[in-house]
Amino acid sequence: MTPDIHDYNARQSQVDRGVCDLLAEQIHRGLPEAEAKIWHAHPVWFLDGNPVVGYSKLKDSVRLLFWSGQGFDEPGLRAEGKFKAAEARYTTTGDVDVALLQHWLGKARDIQWDYKNLVKRKGRLERLK
Repeated sequence: MTPDIHDYNARQSQVDRGVCDLLAEQIHRGLPEAEAKIWHAHPVWFLDGNPVVGYSKLKDSVRLLFWSGQGFDEPGLRAEGKFKAAEARYTTTGDVDVALLQHWLGKARDIQWDYKNLVKRKGRLERLK
């Protein structure tokens, strides 16, 4: 975990910090080649400069967001926003199904939409690979 992500997690309540620490650990385990950093004030992991997964503290939960998650076609993920993102929300570490999370992380590596060039393409997403 990077120092910035560690600091982000440390600023959360005890319960939320546990969820954030678990997510960071599992994301690093599932995507060890990904670059992790704070992006738009939240922890995000990138593959080749493309954001693939991150999390953020919401009012009542911690939201795990997969930028290309709608393409995973997986139960447990809900569509989020107008692009291809999908999310899961957690209130305790017990809510996190680690095996399912690892499965989703494998899909995050294989199914990606090109968010890195979204502005250059004037809001049009293209599938990578």
